[in-house]
Amino acid sequence: MPDSPSAERGLLARLVDVRPGEGRALAWSWAYIFSILAAYYVLRPIRDQMGVAGGIENLPWLFTATLLGMLALNLPFGWLVKSLPRARFVPLTYRFFALNILLFALALHLAPPEADLWIGRAFFVWLSIFNLFVVSIFWATIVDVFSTEQGKRLFGFIAAGATLGAIAGSATTALLARAVPTSALLLCAVVLLEAAVFSMRGLARLSERLHHVPREAPEHAPIGGSALAGITRTLASPYLLNIGLFLLLFSVTSTFLYFEQAGIAKRSFPDRGAQTAFFASVDLLVNALTLGVQLFLTGRIVRALGIGWTLALLPAASVLGFAALALSPTITAIVAFQVFRRAGNFAIARPIREVLFTVVPREDRYKAKGFIDTVVYRLGDQVGAWSYAGIAALGFGATAVAATAVPLSLAWLLNGLWLGRAQEKRADEADAARPGSPA
Repeated sequence: MPDSPSAERGLLARLVDVRPGEGRALAWSWAYIFSILAAYYVLRPIRDQMGVAGGIENLPWLFTATLLGMLALNLPFGWLVKSLPRARFVPLTYRFFALNILLFALALHLAPPEADLWIGRAFFVWLSIFNLFVVSIFWATIVDVFSTEQGKRLFGFIAAGATLGAIAGSATTALLARAVPTSALLLCAVVLLEAAVFSMRGLARLSERLHHVPREAPEHAPIGGSALAGITRTLASPYLLNIGLFLLLFSVTSTFLYFEQAGIAKRSFPDRGAQTAFFASVDLLVNALTLGVQLFLTGRIVRALGIGWTLALLPAASVLGFAALALSPTITAIVAFQVFRRAGNFAIARPIREVLFTVVPREDRYKAKGFIDTVVYRLGDQVGAWSYAGIAALGFGATAVAATAVPLSLAWLLNGLWLGRAQEKRADEADAARPGSPA
């Protein structure tokens, strides 16, 4: 049954510029990303506590293992995208991760206490791989379903579904971490991943009706190409390379802040349950702030500033934030900056960065995007983690780390402006080449 225009343009239309025919797809998108982020944020505080328990000095090695895991999984994922239609490779990927969660729950339930440290380290690495893959696949699907014009209007609002899921997951773990075993929280995440598969299929049924841009291949057909195309096509394209640079610089500077937060938690909360609750509470603050921006500001900001200047907002704020930390590296300043920076990424930078992929070929939306979102992102973690360790080994503290991040953030700002201009040029060229467009 078709969407009712009057129903779509009620309260929802006051928050987002939704057009007739888009309401049901928007609802499925919300349910899809809500389920994924709720699952991840149930698990994230558990990961952070396990990382702290294993020793902050060992975190760089865990980041190295994560990067190697990303590289190992990209080839089989590229083969799945090459060989199977979206309706098959997306559920297979999510259910593979759900099976992993069940195995971790079983290990935690059956293993002796002395094995917890190594199970925790393995879980830290696994979840750091999981969260990037499942979220990247979600956004690849969304970019494949919605057009550039729809992305500018709707992606910020879709990201609000992610924030609601993150709030639900964080709140669940914050409330239950002291009262229920960790294995029970893991089982909750499995159920949420299955809900994500159900929602993805609901969205896929509507994808052909959303817009009338000619498809490169039928919806039910495999995407094809090479299993290595994610790497080769990224390296061959200045546009994709600069998207990778944007994410790399974000990741490096985020890792600096993550290590500072981990140190604060270990010094301030000796109890493991209290540490888990602290990480969950920080996540809750981030997501509450993010939701307000996504619902009321993101779409208006991109309409007012355009893609480039919107992408430049987070690096500009990071220049100011790291400069302030270099002058006064206090605990309060670090936590406040972390909250505002992560909210700015989730509410503004992340959904607008996804618009960049609406002007690339369909193969790049899954393969190159998957490579950038996983391997390049974790490469940034790696650079940030070992740089942080190197600065500490030289006897420098938080001031030196913050001072190093300021020029990196300036380079990131210029990169965002370049990407905005390049995206708009590609979008204009695609519109001009479409049949029936004015000469």
